[in-house]
This record gives sequence, C-alpha cells and structure tokens, in this order.
Amino acid sequence: MTTVAQILKSKPDQRIATIRPEASVFEAVTMMAERNVGALVVLEGEKIVGVISERDYARKVALMARSSRDTLVRDIMTAPVMTVRPDQTNEECMALMTQNRLRHLPVIDGGRMVGVVSIGDLVKDIISEQKEIIQQLEHYIAGNLA
Repeated sequence: MTTVAQILKSKPDQRIATIRPEASVFEAVTMMAERNVGALVVLEGEKIVGVISERDYARKVALMARSSRDTLVRDIMTAPVMTVRPDQTNEECMALMTQNRLRHLPVIDGGRMVGVVSIGDLVKDIISEQKEIIQQLEHYIAGNLA
C-alpha cells in the first residue's frame, strides 16, 4: 500500500499552489490555469484557512452570477480544511475524500504543509498498484502452467 509521502515524491511538480484569502477569485482562477491545478490552498501567513477549487468557482461564482474580479477567495473557499499526514495510505485518503466529498487534501508533517494530494494523484497511484498486481498474477499463472 502506498503512503502519501510516496505519492508526493512521485509527483513531477512538487510545488504547492497557494493564495491569500483577500485575493480575488479572478486571481485564483488565473493562477489555477497557469499552474494547471484544480485547487489552491488558502494561507493566512503560514496557517491553512481554506481551499479554493474550480468546483467552488463554478458553484459559488459562475452559477450565482457573481463577478470573479469583485469576489474574494475568503468568500467562496471551502473551510475548515481536512488534512492528512505523510504516513497515511492512499486508501485512507480515498476514504476521507469519498466520505467528505473532497478532491484535495493538504499534507501536514510536523505542523508544516509539505504538499497536496488530489483525487487524480490517488487514482493514478491505485491504477499503478493494480497494474503491478495484475502483472505479478500473470507471471505466477504463466509459471505454473509451463
């Protein structure tokens, strides 16, 4: 079973995309597009105060006919934020995300944010694990049939 720490190490871009709560939603959406991410961790100083995602934008700005330039991140961000530790498993994260309808989990180690895992990161990892198991089973079966 893969840990969050292993998933973070496998990510090609390990930078954490963050934004301030007083930034405009337009700034947040622009940053998400530039970084090719679906969410930003909202930080007040070093403290995580929320997460803003494309889903927040779609449901709380676009569908409500609000202006992304006039709406602040703090007004639509999801809070409080659930976090995970680097030693937790992909299955634990998937269960948390499923139960709480989340797509992003900041990773905290010793009180410090060290990364973010997304539902996409977890699905990619689980598919990789399953492919490996299938290959092992195929080798085992082929060896026993010979």
